[in-house]
Amino acid sequence: MTNIILCGGSGTRLWPISRTLMPKQFVKLFDDKSLFQLTIERNSKICESQFIVSNTEQYFLAQDQLEENSTFNIQHSTFLLEPIGRNTAPAIALACLSLPKDEIVLVTPSDHLIKDEAEYKKVLKKAQELAREDYLVTFGITPSFAETGFGYIQTRSEYNDECLMMNVELFHEKPDFETATKYLEENSKLSIQNLPLKFFWNSGMFMFKAGVFLDELQKYSPQIFESSKKAFTNAANKNLTPNAERLIRINHHDMIMIDSDSIDYAVMEKSDKVKVIPSDIGWSDVGSFDSLYDELQKDINGNTLNPNHIGVDSKNNLIYGNERKIATIDIEDMIIVDTTDALLISKKGSSQKVKEVVKQLTTHNSQLTNIHLTGYRPWGSYTVLEDKEGYKIKKIEVKPGKRLSLQSHKFRNEHWVVVSGKATITLNNDIFILNENESTYIKAGDKHRLANETDKILVIIESQVGSYTGEDDIVRYDDDYERDSIKS
Repeated sequence: MTNIILCGGSGTRLWPISRTLMPKQFVKLFDDKSLFQLTIERNSKICESQFIVSNTEQYFLAQDQLEENSTFNIQHSTFLLEPIGRNTAPAIALACLSLPKDEIVLVTPSDHLIKDEAEYKKVLKKAQELAREDYLVTFGITPSFAETGFGYIQTRSEYNDECLMMNVELFHEKPDFETATKYLEENSKLSIQNLPLKFFWNSGMFMFKAGVFLDELQKYSPQIFESSKKAFTNAANKNLTPNAERLIRINHHDMIMIDSDSIDYAVMEKSDKVKVIPSDIGWSDVGSFDSLYDELQKDINGNTLNPNHIGVDSKNNLIYGNERKIATIDIEDMIIVDTTDALLISKKGSSQKVKEVVKQLTTHNSQLTNIHLTGYRPWGSYTVLEDKEGYKIKKIEVKPGKRLSLQSHKFRNEHWVVVSGKATITLNNDIFILNENESTYIKAGDKHRLANETDKILVIIESQVGSYTGEDDIVRYDDDYERDSIKS
């Protein structure tokens, strides 16, 4: 069985912790592990291989986090890189096209938490039995409250040889509170009569044979099937990397020709092969700060554990921040999230409104929704130390054996000082070495490259001066990671 892991999504409901270039699935929220890492650990006990669908930025984040687990064999993982997201139906189709038709796949998001792994294994075993019979299986979570942030599955129960079978009647998009309350009231009436429940939260997890899904996709959404097949064929015929068998890059033009649609709309709500398995597995999508509060450890006052928090007569608060001391006095039922460049304060119960903050920031073209002051790149990371009109100062760390792209800038000059390590510099037609406490100057328009050819981390301080110091002032001429020319 193969685990198809979907890494799309920016997780902006957890802003400012989660940003576009560091979405929630890669933020280490649980015992210094990310939801992505927990997904890998959980499913690698059940599945023989992993198929990770992501964009380019997430690919390098995923690689780094996979390599942190010394017991995990990254050679069992295949990556498929999407230049743009087209929702879950094309993502799953592209993955299934690379697998044998009879391969059973477990499709999971990368950003969900599952606490009852014993029950999870039982549920997957039931799903596997149905998948072998050519059913498309989805997993329904018993709703515990009138959640408006989830989709719902409406089921129809039937008995076959005295065995309960649950079929999908309808998929419902995120309802308003009144509608969600009605769903729970109907469930309550059925429960009192010891009858199967009718409404479940849509977990976004699925299991089926790769070929069965593709056949149903071709039947009900032929445009997505045909354009996905063309995109996959074009990618498979290009030897893009030495690891071509483990890395599939989809062409931008091919990807944009695929209709954007969810697996629910494209297949699941149309097919007559869909079964639902009720799954009480301790599931959470950690989709808001209220749900995150429920999952984090707390002290005797109900505050989330945080060594930087000093609480005086404060209780039942989510306190997140690892840079500064956070002191609270007579504070109750609050959400306080402190990052290096943004502070969020909210009442508990109102955290779904974070998306309105993100919307306003996006309207003003703020980079605060896109990236933290520390940005992670395939070659290492950079931290913005100061950013003012006309200049920017960064600390850059380059991993051993890695190098940045050969590039130039139109609007800024750069001055590099080596703090530790040894830098190999390409500047126009010259290549030279900089040791600790040595520096070089790069004029706007100069072709340049920074490389670390040693076995130790290279740290430099970069001072940028110019009329514009945005991350998109870059022209690439050569890049080891096949990125486009607008991201650093």
